[in-house]
Amino acid sequence: MSDTPFGFGLPPEEPDNGDEGKKKGNEGGQGGPANPFGFPGMGLPGGAGGPGGADNPFAAMFGAMNPNDLGAAFQQLGQMLSYEGGPVNWDMAKDIARQTVAQGTADGVKDTSVGIAEKSAVEEAVRLADHWLDGVTSLPSGANTAVAWSRAEWVEATLPVWKELVDPVAERVGAAMGGVLPEEMQAMAGPLLGMMRSMGGAMFGQQIGQAVGVLAGEVVGSTDIGLPLGPAGKAALLPLNIEAFGKDLGVPPEEVRLYLALREAAHARLFAHVPWLRSHLFGTVEGYARGIKVDTSKLEDVVGQIDPSNPEQLQEALQGGMFQPQDTPEQKAALARLETALALVEGWVDAVVHEAAKPRLTSADAMRETMRRRRASGGPAEQTFATLIGLELRPRRLRDASRLWASLTDARGVDGRDGLWEHPDMLPTASDLDDPDGFVHREHLDFSELDKMLGEAAEKREEDGDEKK
Repeated sequence: MSDTPFGFGLPPEEPDNGDEGKKKGNEGGQGGPANPFGFPGMGLPGGAGGPGGADNPFAAMFGAMNPNDLGAAFQQLGQMLSYEGGPVNWDMAKDIARQTVAQGTADGVKDTSVGIAEKSAVEEAVRLADHWLDGVTSLPSGANTAVAWSRAEWVEATLPVWKELVDPVAERVGAAMGGVLPEEMQAMAGPLLGMMRSMGGAMFGQQIGQAVGVLAGEVVGSTDIGLPLGPAGKAALLPLNIEAFGKDLGVPPEEVRLYLALREAAHARLFAHVPWLRSHLFGTVEGYARGIKVDTSKLEDVVGQIDPSNPEQLQEALQGGMFQPQDTPEQKAALARLETALALVEGWVDAVVHEAAKPRLTSADAMRETMRRRRASGGPAEQTFATLIGLELRPRRLRDASRLWASLTDARGVDGRDGLWEHPDMLPTASDLDDPDGFVHREHLDFSELDKMLGEAAEKREEDGDEKK
């Protein structure tokens, strides 16, 4: 884990030569992760944090501004400083995500509205994909409708889930920030701390908006990152991004679309019919947030030298990484659980999609390898989680999980494989991914005796209650 949440509080000397996946994930910052509370110069034109600065939340607004628009810009700045909402300024996040989408991707492709023909092609692809999946999984269809989205529509449709996913982490970081200053210093710097909270919401909003906007230019559906980002019951594909994705593959466009529809429909089945899965995945993110702690040792060294009436001095201390969150055992455990769960989801989808596509699509092997390379080179999932909570999914886990699910199909059949999703305790663990064959051939667990014991215990409790009456 080389990234802290939201690129939070990294000191200036932190190297920014990380892997390419993380660079893409922070695209738009142009110089490394943003520091939510490092705002020298307030991000105004000509200031130390002016346009182009790595930790400047206003670059998207001021970067190419006509001088005549400065009045409106300063008005917007005032609105941000007066923000009194939650830990993330989601209005700002939405605006920046939409602005990022409107600018187009690095290859110059601009967002466009989805045409009638594209909508029909997506609907037909999802319908056929669901039909094929019926023969390779016991989980029924999870998509009541199929929709074709533009990039902007993807942003609008997924923001509610981003809010649910991000707020716990941002809230915990903000609470940790507010709790490290001594009470007497908080009282003296009350107005400044209020401004810092407003700026923190803006900084978080800027980074999340930028990340979501960049992601909108890359994803091909609503489940690319392994989480259900769209509304329940909808399978969504982005025709513009699918066209770009398949451009140099040498695969017929209709096969690319159908293969990606298979993946989207497979994810939809899993999240629709494994009721505990969504809350389990989101709960691990909250578990990570609960483990965030702030190292106050640096604060203790400099707190006596800070003049609360001097904002620039406090800003410099904040920018210097004084509040950089530290890895904790709780965080590491939560990240390990999330990594394993996402690997199992992705591995199951990879296995069932390949089983459905192999007899029907000549490009099945090539498409499967393309998706795996996308993961290995830092695709949307790796970039997003590296930016969000410092998680880097290991491709080895995905391959091992896919092999495990395929072996389970051979050994126990479709019903035996899919039956493991009935309860999280029945799923393979991280150690099982190290030894897939050992898990597959392990003797089946018999829960009938345990169920009998639990039933007898429940009856005894009822009898005891009746006697007391």
